[in-house]
Amino acid sequence: MEATVEQAMKLGLREDEFEKIKQILGRTPNFNEVAMYSVMWSEHCSYKNSIKWLKTLPRDGAKLLVKAGEENAGLVDIGDGLGCVFKIESHNHPSAIEPFQGAATGVGGIHRDIFTMGARPIASLNSLRFGKVDNPKTRWLIKGVVKGIGHYGNCFGVPTVAGEVYYESCYQTNPLVNAMSVGVVTVGQTVSATSHGAGNPVFIVGASTGKDGIGGASFASADISENSAEQLPAVQVGDPFEEKKLLEACLEVIPTGALIGMQDMGAAGITCSTSEMSAKGEHGMIIHLDKVPTRQDNMKPWEMLLSESQERMLIVVKKGREDEVQKVFDKWDIHCVQIGEVTTDTNLKYYMNGELVADVPAESMVLGGGAPVYEREYSEPRYFAQINSFDPNSVPVPGELKEIAYELIQLPNIASKRWIYEQYDSMVGTGNTQTNEPSDATVVRVHGSDKALAMTTDCNSRYVFADPYKGGMIAVSEAARNIVCSGGQPVAITNCLNFGNPYNPEVYYQFVHAIKGMGDACRKLDTPVTGGNVSFYNQSEDGPVYPTPTIGMVGVLDNLSQKMSLGFKHAGDIIYMLGVNREDINCSEYLHHLCGVTHSPAPHFDLEEEFALQTTVLKIIRNKLIKSAHDISEGGLFACLLESAMVNGLGFSIVTGDDVRKDATLFGEAQSRVVISVNPDLQPLLEAELAGIPFIKLGHVTAESDIVIDGEGWGYINDWKQAYDTALEKLLNA
Repeated sequence: MEATVEQAMKLGLREDEFEKIKQILGRTPNFNEVAMYSVMWSEHCSYKNSIKWLKTLPRDGAKLLVKAGEENAGLVDIGDGLGCVFKIESHNHPSAIEPFQGAATGVGGIHRDIFTMGARPIASLNSLRFGKVDNPKTRWLIKGVVKGIGHYGNCFGVPTVAGEVYYESCYQTNPLVNAMSVGVVTVGQTVSATSHGAGNPVFIVGASTGKDGIGGASFASADISENSAEQLPAVQVGDPFEEKKLLEACLEVIPTGALIGMQDMGAAGITCSTSEMSAKGEHGMIIHLDKVPTRQDNMKPWEMLLSESQERMLIVVKKGREDEVQKVFDKWDIHCVQIGEVTTDTNLKYYMNGELVADVPAESMVLGGGAPVYEREYSEPRYFAQINSFDPNSVPVPGELKEIAYELIQLPNIASKRWIYEQYDSMVGTGNTQTNEPSDATVVRVHGSDKALAMTTDCNSRYVFADPYKGGMIAVSEAARNIVCSGGQPVAITNCLNFGNPYNPEVYYQFVHAIKGMGDACRKLDTPVTGGNVSFYNQSEDGPVYPTPTIGMVGVLDNLSQKMSLGFKHAGDIIYMLGVNREDINCSEYLHHLCGVTHSPAPHFDLEEEFALQTTVLKIIRNKLIKSAHDISEGGLFACLLESAMVNGLGFSIVTGDDVRKDATLFGEAQSRVVISVNPDLQPLLEAELAGIPFIKLGHVTAESDIVIDGEGWGYINDWKQAYDTALEKLLNA
């Protein structure tokens, strides 16, 4: 039966898109076909409103083994014949409706993107955004998301090693849940998401197909509203134990050489995997939907085509080697069922009990093929006028800086995230080196090699809100700074671009300029983009979230001896600040949350300064000249010093000087600054290496575990640590 334009529009297609489908097919599509196009041409799958700008990002580099978008995840050369596969993606909308399953399946999905390429995941990271902690719904969301991430990761057996979390009122309705996975593979042993060779059999492997997740891609391509809870079937349900078996079976079958290609069934399920693999291999498929293992009776063709049930893969096997593959999956007690075969015809033909229920050209459905590409209008946000009118002189310097600092370190965005990370198994696999020696980026051993990987997720979305271009540069640069301060050489990034509705010209302005900033920083720092995810429509009746282009970055250490930690080591070590002390309180946690200023410019940032700083910091670490390194970020210099002191219970004594207002010195968040400590005997050698960048000698580490600033005692580290460690859990349990 022919579909109507009304049905197409109800599924999320535009009227002109329905007409385009009719032109492609040379006829009016039926409902199954319209449903398939609705998910494949959704923003979530086609990037139709973003691909124009994504293509401007740097996508080539000496260490990249595949270009951005070529495979399910990025692949970079880390030496010793090994490659690192990594990617970050969002699961925002599902987590807003059902936080436990939304977050859990986000973790499961990103791991599948890694092992579908033949890599074993070794680490998981996340980046989270919630509303104000004092809101009951926010607490429910936080507890559900954290439990979901912990449950899936802990059961699956991959450590959750790092992450970030921010709390702002703009995320009240639209929390952001971004999950990153990092894996390792032997170069040359990866598998491509492709299909070719007429007559080669097509198998579905993994879990049975159900009605959960139907229309999930379309659900992710619409604003959240009070009616969104009615779309609960669009939220998938995960089973980490099934995925663990699927991981082991996939990694066992790959070395047999019996596979042509393999792809995870993520967004849009069977529709997406069959169309993308076929389009890439320039072949078609015949698929028999009645052969798909289901866990619910009488599923309709469109339900099977659109289901996003988790823990499933599509594999194409070399004809004649079916039994070899079957034995591996039987060993792991996993479904492995032939549902079709590859054809020379480039169309996808889907049958149900012998009846042809859909017939579409594979190329017409996919990004880079027939999927539409749009160029949206954009205009400078009106709120910029309020930002530009901010006068820092309107904020008086407080008299009691110690009391301000005490409040500051208990703010949810700065206080310890212990309540969260203690729910994650961070040590399974014995690769994480953070427990006793924390560093700005997590450093994970690569077993079977001398190498280690430094990894991080970063984005201060308030900076991006204030200045999308500068904020985009800062997000990339802070990620690289964290890698460098940990002793790693930054290699490449993946990104998760979380924005509001792209049809809003002010939102699209934020998107375009954030992309430009990210691109410029990536080119300067030589960290090309390996891929990622765009998540639009993070918007409700209250308006859009802050623009949040989350950066996932990986760096390489040739051996673990190159690792640098952030904690002060010995009493008497000299403390330096690298970078310039500026009269800058813009966009700081101090200004925003303690002074109540919601609109101010982004903090100072200069890309050339940043590049010089990072080059120098990596050099002095590799030359063994310093004992610790910690970048100055949220909370400013004081928070940075406190975090370095708390690791080993040491104190510090510093002098701030009189050239800059005291609150800017202690709490300002001007970029491109790092606090280091050095043995006094190495001071001359260190200062010779610092000749090319500005630096300030602040003071020294003390054994008495007390804090002294400008000669005034500020109490003891243990008391500050108690407040810092318990602030978040007190708020969550209030």
